[in-house]
Amino acid sequence: MRRLSRVEDSKMGITLVSFPKTARLRKTDEFSSVFRLRPCARSAHFMLYRRPTQQAARLGVVVGKKQAPRAVTRNLVKRLVREAFRLRRLELTGWDVLIRLSHKIDHEHFLSAGSVALTQMLQEQIEYLVAHAVAC
Repeated sequence: MRRLSRVEDSKMGITLVSFPKTARLRKTDEFSSVFRLRPCARSAHFMLYRRPTQQAARLGVVVGKKQAPRAVTRNLVKRLVREAFRLRRLELTGWDVLIRLSHKIDHEHFLSAGSVALTQMLQEQIEYLVAHAVAC
């Protein structure tokens, strides 16, 4: 499949949206320019920062080892954030968005990093933040 912003799949009748490298915050300066601003929204585990820009929407994700000690959990968080952003990227045009895991994920409550309860809880919070970024 070609890497385009929007690709029509004629067999399935659905629109697929990709997540190219141009849609990512990659340099330290890009991250720090967004971090300088106050958080625009918070959830139980995450903080959302955003900065207006003249470009297409870009995403940065910060998941530290203190908040998610297991690599499996860190990767799960990043995958879920990228997916939520990918689906709503066109609505966020003109913004650099940064989502940071700010509170530790309780491993006593979620025994497995692949548990359905953990994934569902993270998805709900991430969807809330992305929807808030679109609405503001």
